[in-house]
Amino acid sequence: MSYIYKATYFLLDMHSYWIIKISDQDINHSLIKQVVKGDHLSLIKFQVNKSIFYYLLIASLVLMPCYSGAQKISPKVKKILFLGNSITWQGNYINDIETYLISRNPGKNYEIINAGLPSETLSGLSESGHAGGSFPRPDLAERLERVLDKIKPDLVFACYGMNDGIYLPFDNNRFQQFKEGIQRLRNYVIKSGATLIHLTPPDYDELKGKSAGYAAVLDRYTDWLLNQRQTLKWEVIDVHYPMKRYLQARRKKEVNSTSEVFALAPDGIHPNETGHWIMAREVLKYLGYKDVHHAGIMESLAPAKHTTELLKMVTTRQVMMRDAWLTATRHIRPGLPTGLALEEAQAKYKQMSAEIGALLHTKPRSDGK
Repeated sequence: MSYIYKATYFLLDMHSYWIIKISDQDINHSLIKQVVKGDHLSLIKFQVNKSIFYYLLIASLVLMPCYSGAQKISPKVKKILFLGNSITWQGNYINDIETYLISRNPGKNYEIINAGLPSETLSGLSESGHAGGSFPRPDLAERLERVLDKIKPDLVFACYGMNDGIYLPFDNNRFQQFKEGIQRLRNYVIKSGATLIHLTPPDYDELKGKSAGYAAVLDRYTDWLLNQRQTLKWEVIDVHYPMKRYLQARRKKEVNSTSEVFALAPDGIHPNETGHWIMAREVLKYLGYKDVHHAGIMESLAPAKHTTELLKMVTTRQVMMRDAWLTATRHIRPGLPTGLALEEAQAKYKQMSAEIGALLHTKPRSDGK
């Protein structure tokens, strides 16, 4: 999704958006470029006149280069690695992705590895008193080379940003450390020979979280990543704004409801099942799967066989291998379970893979699951 798409989406959906103030006399090609890029230097909110809107929409499509978006997984890819913080470690969006890929490509043998680490940043920052003062936040730089050397992935997805501003208001120095951490990650992954795809940080919900102003921080981190996609052709999947839009739409719809306020992340940080599915859906769309259902993973798996059992088996296998890989690559964060020895885990992985293959060839039960 390019900046063009982002700008026109909000104009279409909301009929107003933060863009540079214009009048009929102001319209020219250079201004259109500023508007589409979403320049934040002199923004005001205004209602869009129909003639201006259509001029902006047409001009943006004509004048600005579009980003193609969907990138199918190369036939050469065998190992796919996910890096990130506790949201990735939790793994629901990875489980959804793997289950969907298995259901649509039963002959493909992707090894999808979750090496997310709770509390981690790539900025190297940690707030004072983190985890009650028991340990500072882990820094990806401490383990990244070991992880890449041990796993030898062909494709890497990396989702960072949520912890990197350490839940404080925006600060240029912290922002710079985030950008340097992203570049350090890129250097290591590209040197290893793998392809890197960034995920923007998930949305932070200030209504449920405790850090006022932090949602705007992650907006800026996201905008920077999306700009690298536009200007440097980095591969970047936006999960941030789809989550934000979904949350805003649900709360707007339920504004007069007497029930508890809707949330994608009960603590403002860690997404629930719906939040994880939105993340998974955006990844799958980027990989070229256009039939992903907006409602959820189970609806999107239809008409695959044994969907409930398949997701459960994939999740069990993922958790086992996550813990084994984290242990094998010698992470230093306290408080995590010790995984099986890698050789033992890989033997179990093969056995579970055979069971998943057999399930896919079993006639569905009468309830369709």
